[in-house]
Amino acid sequence: MDLVAELNGIGFTDSEAKVYLVLLRNNPATGYQLSKVSGVPRSMVYEALGRLDARGAVLKSVEAKATLYRPLPPEALLESADMAHQRKMQALSSGLSHVYETGSGDFLWTITGENSVISYAADMIQSAQDELMLVLSDQGLRELQEFVRVAHDRGVRVSALLTGDLELGCGKVAYHPPHESELQELTDNIVVVVDEQEALIANSDEEMSATVTTNRNLVLITRQFIWMELFAQRIYSCLDKDLIAKLNPEDQKLFNGFTPVRGKQVD
Repeated sequence: MDLVAELNGIGFTDSEAKVYLVLLRNNPATGYQLSKVSGVPRSMVYEALGRLDARGAVLKSVEAKATLYRPLPPEALLESADMAHQRKMQALSSGLSHVYETGSGDFLWTITGENSVISYAADMIQSAQDELMLVLSDQGLRELQEFVRVAHDRGVRVSALLTGDLELGCGKVAYHPPHESELQELTDNIVVVVDEQEALIANSDEEMSATVTTNRNLVLITRQFIWMELFAQRIYSCLDKDLIAKLNPEDQKLFNGFTPVRGKQVD
């Protein structure tokens, strides 16, 4: 692991990172000693130490002949950095939310990148007031399960079609037949429909990407797809085995892959 690069990621300059890393192994130390071991020129070491001191990353003791330094312990350093990051994120969230205005129109928007797609889907789920209709792969379920549970606990009706093996643990849940999931290319998909107002359809064939829309017709079609899949499974649970035996082999294979719907029925 490139620790200098990792420290760069939380705001350290190269010289600050090098000095801090040397301090972890050699402390207490003077600026002169740190310059000699780290390779950072003396003219820059004291500037780096001043910045590290200002951010609370080092402790210092002013002695008669020289000032000694030792590092803030790594756990304390990372906790401090995390707290500072959270404060910045909260301030940004508040400030940006006051500026942001949701655009209107029936456009199809594309999001690229797993983190961005999952973050947008989570934001949609958190905004739900009445209904969530979902298609979730195991990957999507791992990332979004807690957001769905919180929405369910505050009274949002949840209906989910799962294409993997994991359990959601709330709402009305059905497992899509593996064979049918492969035919419909649903094995890597995430679909989120919120309050019949907005739909997200994502796949991760290579790099994850998603299409998002508030177009009324497209949202309702997406919702209807999920509703019909759940409806088909409710119907299947009522079918007599002799009736299924009359179907052609391919349809029998499909029906035999159904798993009964779990949870309460949703209107």
